[in-house]
Amino acid sequence: MNFFEHQDRAKRQTRWLVIAFGIAALAVIAAIDSLVYLFLSERGEQTFAELLPALLASSLGTAGLISVSSLYRTMSLRGGGAKIAQEMGGVPVGADEKDPLRRRLRNVVEEIALASGVPVPDIYVLEHEAGINAFAAGFTPATAAVAVTRGTLEKLNREELQGVIAHEFSHILNGDMRLNIRMIGMLFGIMVIAIIGRQIYFSGLHGRRYSSSDKDNGVGTIAIGFAVMAIGYIGMFLTRWIKAGISRKREYLADASAVQFTRNPDGIGGALKRIAIDDVGVTMDAEVEEFSHMMFGTKSFTQMFATHPPILDRIQRVEPDFQPEELEHLRENLHRKRESIDKASEEEMSRASKKEGITAAFDFGNIIDQIGNPTQNHIFLATVIAASISEDLHSAARSTEWAREVVFLLLLDDEEPAIRENQKLIIAKNMGGQSLQHVEHLETMAGGLLKEHRLPLAEIAFPALKRRPP
Repeated sequence: MNFFEHQDRAKRQTRWLVIAFGIAALAVIAAIDSLVYLFLSERGEQTFAELLPALLASSLGTAGLISVSSLYRTMSLRGGGAKIAQEMGGVPVGADEKDPLRRRLRNVVEEIALASGVPVPDIYVLEHEAGINAFAAGFTPATAAVAVTRGTLEKLNREELQGVIAHEFSHILNGDMRLNIRMIGMLFGIMVIAIIGRQIYFSGLHGRRYSSSDKDNGVGTIAIGFAVMAIGYIGMFLTRWIKAGISRKREYLADASAVQFTRNPDGIGGALKRIAIDDVGVTMDAEVEEFSHMMFGTKSFTQMFATHPPILDRIQRVEPDFQPEELEHLRENLHRKRESIDKASEEEMSRASKKEGITAAFDFGNIIDQIGNPTQNHIFLATVIAASISEDLHSAARSTEWAREVVFLLLLDDEEPAIRENQKLIIAKNMGGQSLQHVEHLETMAGGLLKEHRLPLAEIAFPALKRRPP
């Protein structure tokens, strides 16, 4: 699979669709102006020059209404991906999970985050959803959240889950989350036009029904309301169609990026095949229409408004030689294959974590260039590093009570004792003696913190630090 070629093609096509999205909004403004022009022309013999101020006011008013409504909806979603996940019924995955499936999810998310060089996002599970689905939300990587359904945890093996999470990280790294939220805002702005037209229409009907003295004006109000409502709904039709086109291209991009991140088409490919043969598939009980383009997959009655390409098409993009007939054989073989992969993966991780020499895991001198460009080797080594960190330090980094002190521990100088002691005095002076006691307790517990553990522990602590007061 030439995933770089797929990525470039998806990005080029997205640019044209985003332009079309803006043209659709301008078309709505032009349609409203045409309606105003016809209305005013009917009232008297006025030239276009005389009507120009009214048309400019109409353009500015419509554009302002769409912009303000879009901005309002966009700002309401800028609080972070956690807010969207909670709106959809997501339950946060804690730092000390006992459920092995939720713990595996956290480990996979942390591994992909460490390999990608981005902060660990908030993690949520949609506990009541049996389908296989996931999404990433948030306006920036720092406010991102990743959520998966319970069906995803129960039906996918570790390799397939890794492919799904890598797909969602692509949305984070490629700016799709910000694009998604802006599309939601634009759709909302045009929907407001349709709502106002509907209100005018029903207001005219109400006035015509109960007032016998002004029936002519009632007819005019009904006509104007119906026209504005029609323009709004046609605008929504066009923008939903374009939104679906943009989303489909970004899904191709995310699938290709998942292969790039993991260097393993069997991960994302296996997850897509599992969806194709699953009885529930990507079906969700929660209402996800507004956020459909954020999901890993959705079902649609018509391809025109489908926010995701057909599953078989996505599979064949990842594995060009795949044939539809193979799905039947997979129903029988996939379960056995998944078990053998899980067992082999666990044994390999166990052997690797016992080996020394993880100092070559990442090129720390070139860390900036590696951000957003993980390889399969990065993900494997991130897994090894994560496994080599003591469970006590893991728990402390994930705890809101201890995360701050974990960061202090990571900043302590490990070469000059005098500098280290001075740093501890600064902690005691500014943060209090109890904070210093916690740092020293962690210092004892760490038993000689490896240099390679510092950045990963800081990234693992990120969600807990976000939950602390500023």
